[in-house]
Amino acid sequence: MPDILAMQRSLVLLKPDCVQRGLMGKIISRFEEKGLAIIAMKMIQVTPELSKQHYAEHVEKPFYGSLESFITSAPVVAIAVEGLEVITVIREMLGATSGLKASPGTIRGDYSGSRQMNLVHASDSEESAKRELDLYFGKEEFCAFESVAKDFLRAADE
Repeated sequence: MPDILAMQRSLVLLKPDCVQRGLMGKIISRFEEKGLAIIAMKMIQVTPELSKQHYAEHVEKPFYGSLESFITSAPVVAIAVEGLEVITVIREMLGATSGLKASPGTIRGDYSGSRQMNLVHASDSEESAKRELDLYFGKEEFCAFESVAKDFLRAADE
């Protein structure tokens, strides 16, 4: 019996280093080329308050100050992405958290040489995806649609 793949949504943030280095288009293209659907996108300036909500599990850790300084240093691009098993797919596309350890062919492996300046954040579970998407987007901002190319991206039973 075949596995049933789940349609999921995930948050992707193109971090300040990605925006400042002009890599937004290249990275968005990687998701589109994979056949993932971008259903919402906007550029925003992360505030210290939003940073504390987004990284709530890290606020009390010693490194949080530098994390907040970085994420609030320049605009980010928030993207809602939809697809089959999209959370795992995106995280595998990103590669290891540290660009120094990420494999060539992954986004971080190709464009990052740092642990913190690693270009992109992506949700790590369905629970965090829901929480993070709610932080960055209102329900009215999602533009879910069915691509006319879907028949060429996956089999009918997927």
